[in-house]
Amino acid sequence: MQFPETPVPEQEGNTLLYDAEYKEMLNAYGKVQYLYEAGIDFVRSRLEALNNEFRVRHSHNPIHHIQTRVKTPQSISRKLKKSGIPVSMTNAKKNLRDIAGVRVVCCYVEDIFTVAQLLTSQDDVQLIEEKNYIKHPKENGYRSLHLVVDVPVYLSAGKVYIPVEVQIRTVAMDFWASLEHNLRYKAEEEVPPFIVNELKKCADIITETDARMEQIFHAMSLLRDRAPEDVAPRDDD
Repeated sequence: MQFPETPVPEQEGNTLLYDAEYKEMLNAYGKVQYLYEAGIDFVRSRLEALNNEFRVRHSHNPIHHIQTRVKTPQSISRKLKKSGIPVSMTNAKKNLRDIAGVRVVCCYVEDIFTVAQLLTSQDDVQLIEEKNYIKHPKENGYRSLHLVVDVPVYLSAGKVYIPVEVQIRTVAMDFWASLEHNLRYKAEEEVPPFIVNELKKCADIITETDARMEQIFHAMSLLRDRAPEDVAPRDDD
């Protein structure tokens, strides 16, 4: 499943004209896009293998679903311009670590850190950067764990390493982030403070709900795992 990027019309006023440097980058993008897709495939296959193992060994799927995307040329150009970097695929490869993106939506908060630890402990996966927005949420209430990992892609000429950004969050965090993004994108003006405050309150409520759902999950697991002799006899036994 692809996770969408916000479309931006390519017209003056919304930036992104088809100027010479953009056309040059667009041509170069077509020659390297497959590398980022291969990096995504590598990460996705590793995650799916881990999820299948948990389903068999622990009767629990830590991953609810996975979404992927490769940044579009428009999005790459927009991000480079915002950072004051000349638009080129060479500069994109040097400065952007999120051209390839994988979003992992987990069932519970503890699953986030289990999946992250298992992925980054593999000997051919190199952790480049970690941003823990669960322990340190953004001011607007956004929570997620962001990793950048280098993964190998094998070509006819040899092995190259491709950076892949992996965002790991719970179903509840993903629900909030998706709606918050849509609300901000559709707003014609800056979002007023009282709306920002309401969104932050919703994020806090969702965090509390995540914790309570995890407690329920553990309680149900304990009940399921109790030995038969530990179960109290019924009155009619």
